[in-house]
Amino acid sequence: MIAASEPVQRRPDAKLLLIRSRGSIEHWPRSALVSLLRPSDLLVANDAATLPASLFGTHLPTGRSVEVRLAGRGSLDPSQVNCFFAVLFGTGDFRIRTEDRPLPPTVAPGDRLQLGPLSALVEKVHDHPRLILLRFAGTAHDIWAGFAQHGKPIQYAHVRKPLALWDTWTPIAGNPVAFEPPSAGFVLSWDTLGSMTQKGVEFATLTHSAGLSSTGDAELDARLPFDEPYQIPVSTAAAIARAKERSARIVAVGTTVVRALEHAGEGGLVPSGAGVATQRIGPATRLRIVDAVLSGTHEHGTSHYEMLRAFASAKTLARMEQQLESKGYRTHEFGDSILVEKAVVSTVF
Repeated sequence: MIAASEPVQRRPDAKLLLIRSRGSIEHWPRSALVSLLRPSDLLVANDAATLPASLFGTHLPTGRSVEVRLAGRGSLDPSQVNCFFAVLFGTGDFRIRTEDRPLPPTVAPGDRLQLGPLSALVEKVHDHPRLILLRFAGTAHDIWAGFAQHGKPIQYAHVRKPLALWDTWTPIAGNPVAFEPPSAGFVLSWDTLGSMTQKGVEFATLTHSAGLSSTGDAELDARLPFDEPYQIPVSTAAAIARAKERSARIVAVGTTVVRALEHAGEGGLVPSGAGVATQRIGPATRLRIVDAVLSGTHEHGTSHYEMLRAFASAKTLARMEQQLESKGYRTHEFGDSILVEKAVVSTVF
């Protein structure tokens, strides 16, 4: 696959690979998405806006430069922004691949970081020296102002120029709670939503704190995704209940939506309210809520790819990889798309 190197959300030539429930593979222009949906489908998207979650500064005990990438928090409450889990990086910028970045200075509880106008205390170093719990000083207003003034969206080496914050916001972006963009939602536009409505496709949203896609460290990457809070509105829970009653498909826009709905719906019903998704979805997962996922293309071995194994067999996904490669699909956040229907399980009597 080809790494998408320009921050263009809705390319006119974008492609969409479709995996049908019985394993067949089709190639479509992404502009045909609405035609692939069924009347009465419910499409659920993540409306999280992306935080400027990359903060450069200084580790005060050593005077060394450090980049902090915010990676998790316990709540979506905008007043609770003092504490974040974070991953540390050493010197360098987005032109250096994440896995090639130098190591950060060794930190210890009680160390202070100066991140532009923000001062932060290392409260805890987890069982990996680059994974820390960070507490920011000041009021919620001060912290939000510091993020806005000094923070940048997390950058990608495969994108040729620095990303601006608006490059990472989907058209439906609302509360700024994502650490990296819920990029499957880049495919949406108001025209697309209008066409879906005319076709009889229902649309709903939830808010999920999309986390880091890579830490540059194999051990840390193996722990992804980290725990991620979400909020399901009353209207969305009601839409899901209606879809279930009429045996309609629930189509998730992005892996974050799959994770939130499957965590909330462990008992088969999706309640409204807040929660924290703690599970990993993979080949052993029995999907109770979601019937299909619209996603970007993901490389084998990533947590996003592992989630696809809950929808399709390893054999089918291997054929998908071959097709993505041979047809020149673009990968990563600004790349092409896939639509994967949950596999039909054959029963032999």
